Amino acid sequence: MEADSARSACGKFLIIAVTVPYFYEGEAEAIARKLRSGEADYVHIRKPQSSAAEMAALLQAIPAELRSRLTLHDHFPLAEEYGAGGLHLNGRNPDLPPCWQGRVSCSCHSLREIKKGVDYATLSPIFPSISKPGYSGNLEPEEVRRYLADGHPVPVIALGGVTREALPALQAAGFDGAAMLADSWRRRFSPTQFSLQLITNPHSADEAITQTRDALAGGCRWVQLRWKDATADSLVAAGRCMAGMCRRAGAIFLIDDHVELCRAIGADGVHLGKNDMPITDARLILGPQHIIGATANTPDDILAAAQAGADYIGYGPFRFTTTKKNLSPVLGLEGYAAARSFMRSRHISIPLVAIGGITAADIPAILRAGASGIALSGSIVGAPDPVAATQEIVNIIKSQLI
Repeated sequence: MEADSARSACGKFLIIAVTVPYFYEGEAEAIARKLRSGEADYVHIRKPQSSAAEMAALLQAIPAELRSRLTLHDHFPLAEEYGAGGLHLNGRNPDLPPCWQGRVSCSCHSLREIKKGVDYATLSPIFPSISKPGYSGNLEPEEVRRYLADGHPVPVIALGGVTREALPALQAAGFDGAAMLADSWRRRFSPTQFSLQLITNPHSADEAITQTRDALAGGCRWVQLRWKDATADSLVAAGRCMAGMCRRAGAIFLIDDHVELCRAIGADGVHLGKNDMPITDARLILGPQHIIGATANTPDDILAAAQAGADYIGYGPFRFTTTKKNLSPVLGLEGYAAARSFMRSRHISIPLVAIGGITAADIPAILRAGASGIALSGSIVGAPDPVAATQEIVNIIKSQLI
């Protein structure tokens, strides 16, 4: 076995990316980028419901020079054929093929399950899972701490609810590495980008483009194309132009609702209302690297969206607005404070953007109540000088986030 090389692959702390369980367009390229960039030392390919043919197609699409850093959770016979360097033992596949000479790892849910002689063991769940209700750690923290402190012979990799933000704490606790699932592949965006979002409200492609140009000129770095009555051709034509403008400005660009147009437009993702395509279906189409936002009007909506894999929540309405039909009950400041408290109690860490009838004067109080960002339409596009209005709002937000 190669415990020393596994432990030293990235110095003192091993980083493992675990694939999502489904296949998606561009996955082989995403795996190759992850390995070439050094963001992950190994990629574990975990596809419980896959066929051998599907797995073979994915392995073949990954450059041969990177395959030694792949570990298979399923279809072990393919490892030798395609040069995968590791196998991961689990409940589905508890035994190694004869004469296997590569890396070996194993899944464990207690310290007693750690197998002697493996190169490393993944121990889970370290943190409660949002996507799997009730899947929370039964590990005894003090027992784990003693084990990690006592010169344990098998490197232990933290798994389960692990995010990039948690890596320093896991390393300080004595883990030999961390394995991440969805957070390995999720598209990252900065708090600055998220803090102000323009929701367009156009009557034509020219209006949509102008609204975007003005907001970007004023410092907004997140634009959502919302144009409810447009044809698909109009959305694609306007969206491609807007996507290019946003890329040049370093801004995020989403389209409202139309999952099927996201790739054609070149958008970074979609925002889905409660009556739009389910988040889980959209994720299967777009994969983990596109941003998916979800509308929520109640704490239960927030929980459902987080469990389905939303990257952020659009929570509202703050007050009555004329830009949306069939408005839900208004939330007010108390609604945002209650939502943030609810999210903390359920270990939901995704950002929440406030929306619905918000003016510049409302922003400081809404941010203090717990919102991570502000989404606006009329306060920008209806202003006499949209660029100046955007600049004013950006400055207000900056003053609150310092």
